Amino acid sequence: MAANTTKKRRSASFDTVVKTFIKEHDIPTKHDVERLMERVEALESIMQQMLNVMSKNQGVSEKMPAGMMRKNKTASASVVDIIAEYKDGTNFATLQDRTGFGDKKLRNIIFRLDKIGKIKRRSRGVYVLA
Repeated sequence: MAANTTKKRRSASFDTVVKTFIKEHDIPTKHDVERLMERVEALESIMQQMLNVMSKNQGVSEKMPAGMMRKNKTASASVVDIIAEYKDGTNFATLQDRTGFGDKKLRNIIFRLDKIGKIKRRSRGVYVLA
């Protein structure tokens, strides 16, 4: 008679199966979330300290949050402002020199402004305010 060479495997415990599943699928555990929260709180306190130092040194008003400070003009608004300065209209080269935008970006802005009716094409390459 041949000896039985197969070994009897024990079934894995439920905890082992769950831990393996969590590890394979990169699911954060409660411990991971707690560590993240501690790091976020530490960063928030550092940011608050920096804001306090900046407000004392530079006179930053605390009426407006940092993200609500004055915003820059949009690219389209700057092109419209430049065209408005020239009553007889301005050409593409002037717009490109004044804005510093590349050809494609400036062409797209002009197309969009013409389409919505803010500017008109007086002749090829010459644009006036509508």
